[in-house]
Amino acid sequence: MNILRWLLSTQLKPSHKQNKNSGFTLIELLVAMIIAFLVITPLLGFMISVLNTDGQEQAKANSEQEIKAALDYISRDVQQAIYIYDATGIACLSGTVDASTDNTCPNASTTGNQLPNGTDKVPVLVFWKRELVNQAITITGTQKDDTFVYSLVAYYLIKDTSPTWSNAARIARWEIKDGVPNTSATLGACDGFTTEKYLPCPDKGFKPFDLSQKGITLQAKMNSWARSGTYNQVPVVLVDFIDQTTTAQETPTATATVTCSTGFSQVPAVANLARKGFYACVDSVSADNRSAAEVYLRGNAQARLIQDETKVRYAQSKSSYFPSANIKVQGSSFIFTK
Repeated sequence: MNILRWLLSTQLKPSHKQNKNSGFTLIELLVAMIIAFLVITPLLGFMISVLNTDGQEQAKANSEQEIKAALDYISRDVQQAIYIYDATGIACLSGTVDASTDNTCPNASTTGNQLPNGTDKVPVLVFWKRELVNQAITITGTQKDDTFVYSLVAYYLIKDTSPTWSNAARIARWEIKDGVPNTSATLGACDGFTTEKYLPCPDKGFKPFDLSQKGITLQAKMNSWARSGTYNQVPVVLVDFIDQTTTAQETPTATATVTCSTGFSQVPAVANLARKGFYACVDSVSADNRSAAEVYLRGNAQARLIQDETKVRYAQSKSSYFPSANIKVQGSSFIFTK
């Protein structure tokens, strides 16, 4: 019994000492929490500021890169143009000019649009070009060669409420092109063509421009173009996050007039230029009979960071968030007509 009592007393004495010396008091915990708060809070604020700045700079860099890439793509496309429509020509194709009272659109249809239109998209660049078709014609046996066909291209500035895209605007490209005549193709295989053989087929709605009209200018001939049937092609988005700010929403308020080079006209026209995120100056027929265009783009990096459209409008104080670029392009070919 004495041995058991001795063992218990020797084991319990260290345990009591340990319990008396372990843990923190409430005051010590409060002091530690206050010190941690005073140290961590500024560090958190600094880290949040660094992350926000990094996000803003990344958004600016992405917008600048996309604007340059889009402008390069458009310039390469326009370089193949044989005729670029000015504001009057686009109005003719859009059905906003009455051919019965305005001779700038002779024989143009006054019912319906010749281009895909709508209140949410504005055609800015519309032109005819020579489109390369790879390995489309047969030379002998299995030997094939490339050829060219005419195509009609339109670039739009689109601003709508689609949840798929940003709350800024975007640029979309639309194209229809001719087919390649091929005597070995199946007759009637192309929709709308019962007596001609094509491979590949012309796009639905395509119709070649007609230069056979007498006594009118080249511009009047091109302005009178009308589609053949309905389209099944839809505009394909080229780039998003284009500035959607209207001239009335800019700070300070801007005007719908832009400065174009001598001989160039504004597109869209002065009355229709609601947004300066994407516009052009066009010379449909220059001194050397070639078309040329000055293209202007302005991005919106803020729309990448803020979802409220009313808070991402252009202002001079925030111009660094709206990278802009422009280029002057001349078509590589021309149409000769009397």
